[in-house]
Amino acid sequence: MTKPVILTGLRANNDLHIGNYFGAMLPTIEMAKSHVDEYQINMFIPDLHSFTTPIDHDDLQRQVWSNARLFAASGLPLDNDDILLYRQSYVPAHSELTWILDCFTGFGELSRMTQFKDKSQGAEDVKVGLFNYPVLMASDILLYGAKYVPVGDDQSQHLEFTRDIAGRMNNKFNDLFEVPYEVSKQHEFFGKGQGLRIMDLADPSKKMSKSADSDKGVIFLTDEPGAAAKKVMSATTDDRASVNYNTIEQPGISNLLQILSLLRGHPIEDVETAYKGQSSYGDFKRIVADEVAEFLTAFQAKLADVNDDAIKAAFERSEVRANEQANATLLRVQQAVGLRQKA
Repeated sequence: MTKPVILTGLRANNDLHIGNYFGAMLPTIEMAKSHVDEYQINMFIPDLHSFTTPIDHDDLQRQVWSNARLFAASGLPLDNDDILLYRQSYVPAHSELTWILDCFTGFGELSRMTQFKDKSQGAEDVKVGLFNYPVLMASDILLYGAKYVPVGDDQSQHLEFTRDIAGRMNNKFNDLFEVPYEVSKQHEFFGKGQGLRIMDLADPSKKMSKSADSDKGVIFLTDEPGAAAKKVMSATTDDRASVNYNTIEQPGISNLLQILSLLRGHPIEDVETAYKGQSSYGDFKRIVADEVAEFLTAFQAKLADVNDDAIKAAFERSEVRANEQANATLLRVQQAVGLRQKA
């Protein structure tokens, strides 16, 4: 690796929604375009992470390719040698390094992970993969010496775990890994806006999620535009009859203002000023619904033009490079822990 590495991934579970697009995909692609001259950009599809929660295994391949097509439709350059688009499971070193790191990780460390506690609470059949998720994430990062990893608040604890296990291994085996920067430096580099949260239209107290129990409050990128508009028209609001941006007292209306702000590319303050105090929620919803439908119509036209052969070529080129880099790191670790003869 001749350039420092920026690494990010988006799980291939269920179809992606506008929160994923504006909160993760679009900022990531803009970041890749703006930093590719200085950095190698690893944009991987973490298909192994898909198993941490129940999925339809027969649909996983479609979802992997759907993610890749969505990235391409969003403007990701597929022909740049320093932008690697690869599938996690096509680089076996991810799995082997995870096992090695498992053996240097404490049960108590993983038990304290907030995401595990939240996702396992009340569940009758909690899988080891969900418990072990942070170790695989650490492997994803450490195999490529990634210094920068854009993380939202829900992943900050996992990044700190990655730093901890890397430091522990470095102390024991003499500088095996590049340690990624701490969360504060990640936010400084990428901007705190990476924590953007679009809320569920039906229940604006919850983040819009591709794994929600109901899709009534989720606008998927593949939704028929008219159907998406109907979801907006049915969005939960309040009884104040006054459009204001106040996420505490008016979360539903605030969420619609946020969506309109993102669709237009205008600051939320400007959008709020344009509609502040409007008393007809129906009229305001119609404005948002129409712009959501227009956005989806334009985006889906781009999606229809995506060339699968170009994606296949990007996968194949990137996975060769990713395997070369990951295997070099893995060999160094194997030699350090005694699994391979030292050079």
